[in-house]
Amino acid sequence: MSVSRAAVASSRQNPTADAPSSASAPTQADLLDFVRRAAADTELIASLPLDPEGRTWVRLEGPGGSEAWLIGWPPGTGTGWHDHAESVGAFVTASGELTEHSLAVRLPAGGWKTLELADDVDRSRRLPAGKGRGFGRHHVHEVLNESTERHAISVHAYYPPLPLIRRFSRSGPVLRLEQVEQPEDWQ
Repeated sequence: MSVSRAAVASSRQNPTADAPSSASAPTQADLLDFVRRAAADTELIASLPLDPEGRTWVRLEGPGGSEAWLIGWPPGTGTGWHDHAESVGAFVTASGELTEHSLAVRLPAGGWKTLELADDVDRSRRLPAGKGRGFGRHHVHEVLNESTERHAISVHAYYPPLPLIRRFSRSGPVLRLEQVEQPEDWQ
């Protein structure tokens, strides 16, 4: 089960007092700074309702009109392979540990259903509490909580707000486009 809740605008849920003005688009570095500060807000992290069976999330106010989310990950859950279209982004693990598997190659933006990947494009990294990363447009990855016992919590931000998410399946070197989600599918 997933719970989506609109975030209440407050200084506790908006750790962006020194974020860029809305007149300037936030950079990948701005987003990474925001998610690091939000992940360090213990009161914010403790406020997330956790479900033992499904991911939970609360939308936050990100810097400069960005889209931001506080996400809870029960043991053994993950996103599956996906991208964030034209958005740049950043995420940081606030508690627990997440694993990110990503592709070190830019995929074509459209017009394909199946791709065969080269042998050297896979990247993996463990992200314990306090660790995270920024990423550029068309970044393809999956994020997992591989723990069998402990929830993980993370903070994510994207700019521009996500226009769509492409979901993929993967079998060995073959990546298949399975679904394109619009914002109304997750908000």
